Amino acid sequence: MGKQKWKPGNMIYPLPAAMVSVRDKDGNDNIITVAWTGTICTNPAMAYISVKPIRHSYDMIRKSGSFVINLTTRDLVWATDFCGVTSGRDVDKFKRCKLHKVEADEIDAPMIEESPVNIECKVREVVELGSHHMFVADVLAVHADEKYMDETGRFVLEDSDIICYSHGRYFTLGEQIGSFGYSVRKKSNKKSNKKNNSK
Repeated sequence: MGKQKWKPGNMIYPLPAAMVSVRDKDGNDNIITVAWTGTICTNPAMAYISVKPIRHSYDMIRKSGSFVINLTTRDLVWATDFCGVTSGRDVDKFKRCKLHKVEADEIDAPMIEESPVNIECKVREVVELGSHHMFVADVLAVHADEKYMDETGRFVLEDSDIICYSHGRYFTLGEQIGSFGYSVRKKSNKKSNKKNNSK
């Protein structure tokens, strides 16, 4: 079978399903769910979110110049969806979703305590692209939940049952099928050594 040709659109899936927490200059807090978010640079650490100007959180971010990207899990999927389809103009999302605030260290904004990872961001630039404006930001701090640390001190994010978003639906991650660099990694000689030692 062939492939259908569609009009230009966003089909880079899956994506993060992140809750972004913000605070305006008057001390009002809100949460907006975004899928248009990701890494820009490693050094310096930078990330972005893209938000429609009509969204309630847009002006809050634009004026405050900061936000927190909070990763989401299976336990947070209802809140993740709710915060994406309701407006902070009409409801206190923290209260409605029974989420707890933790003050960020480097910026004036709340973090979501239930999230396994909170990423504090300071806006460097706003790029007005079209339907969405991109907030290009410096990452000032990352907070990782200690309960996902293993005995070696490695942060095992997959143990949090992290979720992603794909074409209107939420999914948890599946089984691991590889690791970075495995395609060129040399195979272990342990098996051959065992055979030689048994002779």
